[in-house]
Amino acid sequence: MRSASSFLAVILGFILAGSVCVPPVRDTDPELKNIRLPSGFHIDVYAADVTNARAMCWGDKGTLFVGTRDEGVVHALKDTNGDGKPDERYIVAKGLNMPVGVAFRDGDLFISAVDRIVKLESIEDQLQAPPPPVVVTDRFPNKEHHGWKFIAFGPDGLLYVPVGAPCNICESEDSIFATITRMNAQGGDLRIVAHGVRNSVGFDWHPTTGELWFSENGRDWLGDDSPDCELNHLTSVGQHFGYPYCHAGSIADPEFGGVRNCADFIPPAAKLGPHVAPLGVRFYTGDQFPQKYKNAMFIAEHGSWNRSAPIGYRLAVAFPLPDGSARTEIFAEGWLQGAKATGRPVDVINAPDGSILVSDDASDKIYRISYTGDR
Repeated sequence: MRSASSFLAVILGFILAGSVCVPPVRDTDPELKNIRLPSGFHIDVYAADVTNARAMCWGDKGTLFVGTRDEGVVHALKDTNGDGKPDERYIVAKGLNMPVGVAFRDGDLFISAVDRIVKLESIEDQLQAPPPPVVVTDRFPNKEHHGWKFIAFGPDGLLYVPVGAPCNICESEDSIFATITRMNAQGGDLRIVAHGVRNSVGFDWHPTTGELWFSENGRDWLGDDSPDCELNHLTSVGQHFGYPYCHAGSIADPEFGGVRNCADFIPPAAKLGPHVAPLGVRFYTGDQFPQKYKNAMFIAEHGSWNRSAPIGYRLAVAFPLPDGSARTEIFAEGWLQGAKATGRPVDVINAPDGSILVSDDASDKIYRISYTGDR
């Protein structure tokens, strides 16, 4: 737990957080010429200079909030002139510890900060002079290894908060590690809904069934090609997805695999590839894209960090199947040119016009992918 003085510094950082207004982006990034998309799709820059852009959420009044991991700030972007790109930008929070996750409910912005969840009340009415934060809960572990958190409200009205493993591979005494939890908006009734989840930094609920689907980053140091990262599907509260005993549904861990059998756990709905680092997962609910993509999941693959030949750095799309699994294909790629990466997709979100937005924490941009082809 942090000391009172350090927490006071965080509070002061919020109070001092102010607005920064910059011109909207008008020109397409020349590096986007390398991005390959299905026929009829187009990518452009929605916003540039959004430092360390990570998870995103919309406010009720059309504000796009963007969390960060390494900068400790939360951005707010607003399109006030109706041209489809933000012309006003603000910093609504400063001094937080890895505030990756942002979620909006009843006028308030909820923000994750490793060991706590805070909220900014009535924030869209106070973008130029953000209010001090209200602590919703400080019950989460303060371990920074996999400590950054994507958060979102589910269809049940509860706030879902993952708690990553505090290591590459270990068996933690505290049962809250390597889980996905949920709680009410006041911070109470904290419960674990999924076990054996090494590190999930993105999830969403099927628009029809309401079931939770989430990404999971596989363990490191089992070689370039093992194990696959995962797309998982929770069908019952309390299910266990294998970590640290079993990876990708069938690979027993060298250290912990003898403790339990892989057959004891829920296998992945889809294997995404070794070390691709899947983060944001969003169901497409708009009407602009072809019908094929309706209720499909777009998955942002942040890309490998320790593989001898890099992989990922792209968008995949997953199509749920009747048996609870999913079929996947690559949707957008080209940020990886040989061994050089020009961008790292992090999160995906539906835009009001039916396009999707994609955040990129390496290039400090948010892209828009739209469809202009035949329906």
